[in-house]
Amino acid sequence: MSMKVGRRRLAAVGVAVAVIGTLVSGCEPGALAGEARDAHPSESGSVSDVLSQALSFRYVGDSGVDETMNQLLTIKNGLPDSLVPVLSFKALDKNEHVLPHVKVSTVYGSDRGSLVAPYGMSTDILRFSGPGEHDVADVRVMVRTTTKARIPAGLHDVTTQALDAHGREISRFERFSAVRLTNKDDIPASVRIAYILWDQPPKGVTQQAVEVTVIGGLTRVPAHGTAVVKVSGKAAAAVVRNSYGPAVSIKAYNSQ
Repeated sequence: MSMKVGRRRLAAVGVAVAVIGTLVSGCEPGALAGEARDAHPSESGSVSDVLSQALSFRYVGDSGVDETMNQLLTIKNGLPDSLVPVLSFKALDKNEHVLPHVKVSTVYGSDRGSLVAPYGMSTDILRFSGPGEHDVADVRVMVRTTTKARIPAGLHDVTTQALDAHGREISRFERFSAVRLTNKDDIPASVRIAYILWDQPPKGVTQQAVEVTVIGGLTRVPAHGTAVVKVSGKAAAAVVRNSYGPAVSIKAYNSQ
């Protein structure tokens, strides 16, 4: 199933791709969640098909608000279950034509089954590369499979705070030695941490995540609690290399 995901509108997923690599038409671009044509599965529809119907998407290249990330994909999950989608994408220009030489990948892994989407809203960050990467105005999302998460996720994002070698709070732009994770939800969270270096594009071009480094591994954060992850190895080298620069982020995302 493929759909175009507008910058300022939602498009609902109908029946998911039954065979990986084959696209199934039938959803009208721009339809609101729950209003997609041919969205009801047949009795023989797979569990993945049924779960995929709970997902809808919105792409925003630039929100126009300072200090917000660019090239965001918002994932809306209408089920009470946490879901793990595997998505693929086609980049579109302002005339809604496919940009065939632009590769679309993700930071958090919704294209490889690494991101857990809880009930409600979650996000991923898209990355574009190849000839025409600066011409991307929209994306078309293809749902390959969807499964229930082994580890459920809460409604709120787990927040991050950079710490120095003495455990003191410092800016993410400084040379930090650890990251403190804080979970506001009533259930434990299982997250991964991405340290993101952003480029500095000219006006009118969206900001791109040019380097993504994993900090630590899958980390459990207790309900209404915190956890501290030490920065080591490749992550420590990335912090040394990119600290005191103009644009970095430390983001936690639900995973399994």
